[in-house]
Amino acid sequence: MAITSLTTYLWFDSQAAEAAEFYISIFPNSKLLSVSHYPENAQKPAGTILTVEFEIFGRSFAALNGGPLFPQTEAVSFQIGCDTQDEVDHLWNSLIANGGAESMCGWCKDRFGVSWQVIPKILGELLSEDDKGRSDKAFAAMMQMHKIDIAELQRAVG
Repeated sequence: MAITSLTTYLWFDSQAAEAAEFYISIFPNSKLLSVSHYPENAQKPAGTILTVEFEIFGRSFAALNGGPLFPQTEAVSFQIGCDTQDEVDHLWNSLIANGGAESMCGWCKDRFGVSWQVIPKILGELLSEDDKGRSDKAFAAMMQMHKIDIAELQRAVG
């Protein structure tokens, strides 16, 4: 078996190019790779963007303009590991801007309906600590948050 790649495809009604440009603009080390268009006699007019291939953090993604049949859901989300509160704030604020939405426990949706988890690495460390009292306090604090606040997590665990 010679498997050479794995690409995450995101289905959009007609916003594939806009979504790809948005993701490239907020994530470092990202780039646009290619754009394909619908041919004649397809479900969308000839010349309409079919797919946009791009990379985020060196990982392959494609945005497909497939029509309104399959909207985004929380069944798939992307988790972003952040080192600092500045990184959390920047990504969170960028993702919810212009029609995105906050949710709980570090989850949010961007304006295209794609779900994200903006998670500082310290959260995982605190939740997996051997000291059950500290991990329980971290969990309880997280459950009260929308965007994760590192300083509040640290206060909660003492």
